[in-house]
Amino acid sequence: MHLLSRLVSLAVLGLPAIPSVLSFQPGFDYGSKKVRGVNLGGWLVLEPWITPSIFENIGNTSVVDEWTFGQQDYDTAKAALQNHWNSWITEDDFEAIAAAGLNHVRLPIGYWAFEVGAGEPYITGQLDYLKKAITWASNHDLKLIIDLHGAPGSQNGYDNSGHRMSYPTWHSNQTNVDRTDAIIKTIISMVDSETETVPIIAPLNEPAGYDGDDVLKVVKQYWYDSYGNIRYPYDSSTQSNTVELIHDAFQNLSYWDGFMTSGYQGVAMDTHIYQMFSDEEVAYSYSQHIEEACSHGSDLANFDLWIFVGEWTPASTDCAKWLNGRGDGARYDGSLSGSTRVGSCSGKSGNATSFSSSYKTFMRQYWEAQVITYEKGDGWIQWTWKAENADDWSYQAGLKYGWIPQDPTDLEYPNICD
Repeated sequence: MHLLSRLVSLAVLGLPAIPSVLSFQPGFDYGSKKVRGVNLGGWLVLEPWITPSIFENIGNTSVVDEWTFGQQDYDTAKAALQNHWNSWITEDDFEAIAAAGLNHVRLPIGYWAFEVGAGEPYITGQLDYLKKAITWASNHDLKLIIDLHGAPGSQNGYDNSGHRMSYPTWHSNQTNVDRTDAIIKTIISMVDSETETVPIIAPLNEPAGYDGDDVLKVVKQYWYDSYGNIRYPYDSSTQSNTVELIHDAFQNLSYWDGFMTSGYQGVAMDTHIYQMFSDEEVAYSYSQHIEEACSHGSDLANFDLWIFVGEWTPASTDCAKWLNGRGDGARYDGSLSGSTRVGSCSGKSGNATSFSSSYKTFMRQYWEAQVITYEKGDGWIQWTWKAENADDWSYQAGLKYGWIPQDPTDLEYPNICD
């Protein structure tokens, strides 16, 4: 909800609007300035499709996520992770992100960086790099969103939660939830004095709300509990200046109408918009992809919390190797079990030198259509900054090859959604 709307609402309720609003001063002027950012995917949480070489080098096809990676020879796995953490993202990347006119980075991190339970094979060491990331963000005037990307038991069963499984178990075990609450308290205690650099904590990425009310009930309570942990971390009525960024749990935005609005302050919604994870969407023509992107403008503009599209991409296919999981193919070329072939993946992902000029023109149009639309809300954070062999997903590659402008406000197709 924007500032004026908040003031009106509080006035109607008879609450002391001005002192309350002015007491909350996040490290970025959300609602007035647009968030323009990029995710640091595949760094502190491994994803096979972002860095396939790490998984190929381990020499075991059963290694599909960070859980199974940690089950390998400890010294070998730890050395591989340490080398990856040292090299995948460095301060040079933060400098380049700032130079590209962006103002936010979203940093996924797993619960195991903070606490590993008995029998859990995760390898730790990520916290040193989280601290480096905070320093680098500060050095280059970037805002850092700490995003808890994986929770105990997995909140969605995806490999990017750390533990790929057929059905997630985070929500069905209160101990999992309690552990996650404790980790959020640990994170806020680390950064509550650094709100100028770390203005937002996202307490859980992509919980699997599509699995039904059992999940959604737990998720909603967790959002409430995280509000207390993030906004009131001092065991008193004193508020922090940190924003809680909740996720829509794959529900339509209308599902969340009125949620955590009245009586709450400093809550924002994260929604992720992709167009390649269903047979229908992956078969869209270029014009249909653009039309679909533009169609989200009204919902974003009218939502009653600050709202960011925290993941999206100019990629329009699922052709990136292992995007659907290590060993799994793509819907687009019919190599994913049960899918219907649309066409060849040749020239759709991989190295951008294989992309045709018409494809790169479409990617520029599609990128701009999304940016224009998502700024009808409060901004956007593209997934992802870099990938080993999926340039269609890479902000860095987009800058190099021209489908992303050097300044994100420098649009060639400003009327594409009109």
